[in-house]
Amino acid sequence: MANTKYIFVTGGVISSLGKGIIASSLGKLLQARGYKVTIQKLDPYINIDPGTLNPYEHGECYVTVDGHEADLDLGHYERFLNQPTHKDNNITTGRIYQNVINKERKGDYLGKTVQIVPHITDEIKRNIKMLGTKYNYDFVITEIGGTVGDIESLPFIESVRQLRWELGKNCLCVHLTYVPYIAAAKEVKTKPTQHSVKQLQSEGVQPDMLVLRTEHPLNKDILRKVALFCNVEVDAVMQSVDVSTIYEVPLKMQEQNMDEIVLRKLGMPIGEKPEMQSWRDFLSKKKHAKNTIKIGLVGKYVELPDAYKSINESLLQAATYNEHKLDLHFILSDKLTEENIEKTLSSMDGILIAPGFGQRGMEGKIHALKYAREHDIPTFGVCLGMQCMVVEFARNVLGLEEANSTEMNTHTPFKVIDLMEEQKNITNMGGTMRLGAYKCELEKGSLVYKAYGKKMIEERHRHRFEFNNDFREDFEKNGMKCTGINPEMDLVEVVEIPGKKWYLGVQFHPEYNSTVVSPNPLFLSFIKAVVENKEKK
Repeated sequence: MANTKYIFVTGGVISSLGKGIIASSLGKLLQARGYKVTIQKLDPYINIDPGTLNPYEHGECYVTVDGHEADLDLGHYERFLNQPTHKDNNITTGRIYQNVINKERKGDYLGKTVQIVPHITDEIKRNIKMLGTKYNYDFVITEIGGTVGDIESLPFIESVRQLRWELGKNCLCVHLTYVPYIAAAKEVKTKPTQHSVKQLQSEGVQPDMLVLRTEHPLNKDILRKVALFCNVEVDAVMQSVDVSTIYEVPLKMQEQNMDEIVLRKLGMPIGEKPEMQSWRDFLSKKKHAKNTIKIGLVGKYVELPDAYKSINESLLQAATYNEHKLDLHFILSDKLTEENIEKTLSSMDGILIAPGFGQRGMEGKIHALKYAREHDIPTFGVCLGMQCMVVEFARNVLGLEEANSTEMNTHTPFKVIDLMEEQKNITNMGGTMRLGAYKCELEKGSLVYKAYGKKMIEERHRHRFEFNNDFREDFEKNGMKCTGINPEMDLVEVVEIPGKKWYLGVQFHPEYNSTVVSPNPLFLSFIKAVVENKEKK
């Protein structure tokens, strides 16, 4: 633990400023210098994890390789650092309290009165320090969710205060705030930042570095003023001006020597500034792409794009590496009917049927898939999207008109998608699905095999319902091939129609395994097919 440095990222003024992006950017810069880095998210809500949260509440639920349902910021961490996260990388207030209460019930506190301080704060500190000791990281960056001043965040900030004393020079605090631009006065205002820092100071924490989120570039006088009023060195006051893509942020922070200042403050060797060539190459491809592809994402949470954050980013990455700009259209599946389907989808170069749970929007997805299959539009189904492919094919090709998933209709006579036996008696909704990374064996010569270039892969899952193997022979005979199988449980993980340009569905979530420097092969293959089909047209 003595060798691990701990960096805390807090936020003030308003939420949604991008603490996760700043944490990821700093982590990327330190990683580029050869340091071993991980990032952790502490969320102040009482849910045990985001697994039971509606996407409208909290955006996408991200899944780690070890099967933990986590905050969407972990997706940013993985996309930037190109390394997997684990259960230890996401802690909620609910988990902290659950752990403490379990210990109290077992008698671990020897009859003492259990209190916020020290028992809750000790449990928070234990989870923070565990990452450094368990995995031997050089840096553990911990993002504190919410906004300074929130009642929910107080135990986390108090834990940071304590750790600053315990860790001494091995600890540093970065505070992200907002500097608004008042159009009527034609000037920026630093007062919200000053108040935010004072609030943090009143809770016992003095930030070592400030990052000012702003729509307009700030001059040196503004930065000096903020430094003076907030007790922070002038060179440790950064600005994060709005940019066209989040992937520019690490380079913007590098221009302001963010990583060098952090290393200096923590007494670490600085060395030469890394070139980050692969990162720059990606941004160059994105900037100079001349042609555009139009992708329709069909789902029921499209009013909130963060519900599909990892898919959106995976499509962007794949389009960039295929040297095209992405024009992504969010299509609400609830509104799709046989009457409007052609008008809605005919202009799309490719279609992605999104994952999700529940009946709402299911029939709209099936209408979209029927249109895409009959008009041979490159189409990608993810999780429920794959299951919808199976249902649509059963109804319209196999002639099983009432075919369905038992998730949507328990009385369907044709259960082409059904619960596994071990899932049928589960009533608890939290953490009981098939979660995390599972092996999948691919059929040689298949579309999915060509995409990955190998026979055995591992991808992450988050679902309960599965392809019903009782119907497998009928599907195969009629042209829908099952080309990816879980070898341990003989479960169908991939379906495709070889006669089509690109028509493929996967039970797993390949978007969780796509990063800036290592985009997922399936998304690359899908976008490549979209580009080739458009060029032929």
